[in-house]
Amino acid sequence: MSVELRKKDIVAAYTFLRIVVGVNYFNHGFVRLGNMGGFIDRMVETMKDTYLPEFLVRINAAIVTPLELIVGLLIAIGLFTRSALIACFCLMIMLMYGITLIQNWSTATDQLVYNICLFILLAGVGYNSVSVDSWLRNKRTKRNNLDSGDRLEETVTKFVKNFWIKNNRRHNLFSRFK
Repeated sequence: MSVELRKKDIVAAYTFLRIVVGVNYFNHGFVRLGNMGGFIDRMVETMKDTYLPEFLVRINAAIVTPLELIVGLLIAIGLFTRSALIACFCLMIMLMYGITLIQNWSTATDQLVYNICLFILLAGVGYNSVSVDSWLRNKRTKRNNLDSGDRLEETVTKFVKNFWIKNNRRHNLFSRFK
């Protein structure tokens, strides 16, 4: 018995996974917006026994919340999807580095699950058909096709006019009737 994957099912699965991952990251950032100072202080406290200087921890902690919010929104709606996924991977590298420094292996394992989801989404970005990216690409393609048609029409019109002018000069068809 063979299992056949249909493209429309893969597109649907990809879309739902992308939205779920995007909402997850968006809400990670959104719920911390009102208390970024508290989040940064907790990160500094968590990382105090590592060799990282406090100012680096503060800078990275300040970046996490807005980055999660922005990439989460972009991934959820499918806008700049590939770039947002790559940015999210970079965020996860930073987070994985910090969490393994403090040897919090259960959180590191949880983060690996996020990374597997990001891998699936990035590797399958060709199935990102239900997205703002796809809508914009289709709109641009239609516009380019219309522009190409307009250019073709202009070229044909120029050719016909030039042909007509050249022929009229050589054989003035109306000269006999003057």
